[in-house]
Amino acid sequence: MDDIFAIIEERKDVYLEWLTRICRQPSIAAQNVGMEETAQMVVEFLNGIGANGRLVETDGYPFVYGEIGGQSDKTLAFYDHYDVQPPDPLDLWESDPFEPDIRNGTFYARGVSDNKGNLIARVAAVDAYLRARGELPVNVKFIFEGEEEIGSPNVEGFAEQHRDLIQADGCIWEAGYCDTTGRREVYLGVKGILYVELTARRANVDLHSSMAAIVPSGAWHLQRALQSLKDHEEHILIGGFYDSVLAPTDADRQALRTMPFEEDGKRTQLGLDAFINGLTGEALLEQYVFQPTCNIAGMWSGYTEAGLKTVLPHEAKAKLDFRLVPNQDPHEIYDLLVKHLQAQGFGDIEVELLAAEHPARTPMDHPFTQLVIDTSRDVYGQDPIVYPLAAGSGPMYPLCQKFGIPAVSIGVGNENSRNHAPNENIHLKDYYEGIRHIAVIIDRFDSL
Repeated sequence: MDDIFAIIEERKDVYLEWLTRICRQPSIAAQNVGMEETAQMVVEFLNGIGANGRLVETDGYPFVYGEIGGQSDKTLAFYDHYDVQPPDPLDLWESDPFEPDIRNGTFYARGVSDNKGNLIARVAAVDAYLRARGELPVNVKFIFEGEEEIGSPNVEGFAEQHRDLIQADGCIWEAGYCDTTGRREVYLGVKGILYVELTARRANVDLHSSMAAIVPSGAWHLQRALQSLKDHEEHILIGGFYDSVLAPTDADRQALRTMPFEEDGKRTQLGLDAFINGLTGEALLEQYVFQPTCNIAGMWSGYTEAGLKTVLPHEAKAKLDFRLVPNQDPHEIYDLLVKHLQAQGFGDIEVELLAAEHPARTPMDHPFTQLVIDTSRDVYGQDPIVYPLAAGSGPMYPLCQKFGIPAVSIGVGNENSRNHAPNENIHLKDYYEGIRHIAVIIDRFDSL
């Protein structure tokens, strides 16, 4: 790999310029800011390395797709996204979010960690490999989405309509970070999500609160419905909710034992005396990684401004998100939720489905998993931290596991990359090492 690493070193300034150029270009999907320009820019990057970049239209923002043939019939795919979060609040940024700034070896810009740094690192790795060897050992596909930050509403349709484009023997997913000691992290999957909005109504209009003596409250009605979802020990009471949950394997438990988690520091940081049910150690990590959740993301009703207003709310709303684990189906969980509310006497509450994503994971003992772990150890000089399942969610299932494609997530972020927050950043050393890691994976992928 010395010849490829030498090219990466020689072209460090070029790859930095690529990263600067794409981070300077806003691409805020939620506000339709710069999306067309960014998609075209990504196409140009792919065309610049001979990947025949093109736009694949969806009902929303297009995918950017490209591919390069290799010496074998094995195919390695890269999934990333070119959209970013809004930069607000602007006053907390130390530099312009769309005018990249390098301070003490750290690159600051909106989207550099999530996800443009990873996107460009993969393009750069292929560029360096081709310049050093003239040909790739395997086929490579680039699958770049433009709607990840708004819930990936068109991923499933894209995958179903373009099965030929997504087929691969393995996929490097969008992101990865390191812990406070610099150990890289490898993620083998994501939790699914069910996001709903509940609406409870009693009277047909808000009333003077004196009417609370005889008129039922939408707020109390919703509160009682929410109370029926979990007991005091945080056990979810929806019938059948846990039926499909898989127990951790022995390999999963071994991975839990190697995960660093500074319990005392985290509790202090959050101002907590204890975690849920007093959990600690391996039991705490098992709950965090392998158990589903039922969370109230927001709730509102009646008068919430300053001062007094004596009102009886006729309506109350709440947003709930359920983080799901293999093999839970978000649509089945939605049906179970509706049935539960009906059975508990809350059948009149509206349940609006806002988002649904399946959980997804690649087994610990899969050859692709081992390839990524082994190459990470070789590039970074130490064993990575392996997470059998990330606590967050993403559209991994409809692009990968649904079609039998293993996916593993790695990237160039750090322990304080501040995704979605002001002063988003990556360290330049992580960026260049990430390019080298992708190049090594390409080199060894045919051995699977």
